[in-house]
Amino acid sequence: MAFNWIRETHPCWDDDKQHIIGDAPPGIFDRRYASLAKGAPLLGEWWRVASDGHTLGYGWLDAAWGDAEILLATAPAARRQGVGAFILEKLEGEARARGLNYLYNVVRPSHPDAAALRAWLERHGFEAAPDSSLVRAVPRA
Repeated sequence: MAFNWIRETHPCWDDDKQHIIGDAPPGIFDRRYASLAKGAPLLGEWWRVASDGHTLGYGWLDAAWGDAEILLATAPAARRQGVGAFILEKLEGEARARGLNYLYNVVRPSHPDAAALRAWLERHGFEAAPDSSLVRAVPRA
């Protein structure tokens, strides 16, 4: 399956984000996502992963002080098909293009499968930081 990485020039809340992020089980994402109105503008940089006209997931990057917090979200039907790894690879490239030093992600303590998610991120080069986030250096080209 070929994935397309599509930058959202004016990111806003839409039906696909509601399905993938807003309707996710409680504890995975910030609870405020579930209450956003359709069309609400979103902060940070957003990309959509699509294949054959279907949205499979999202990547989000918010840069500050040379580092980038990231969010990965995969549609339930697209899990375990490489979408998350694809998003992570593309977010790393976006961070590198911006001259950023580190990617980091915070696995919410309320996440229903926090241990598995942390293990997945660690398999993809992230390490636990003192503040309980997971951090990975952005390799230079």
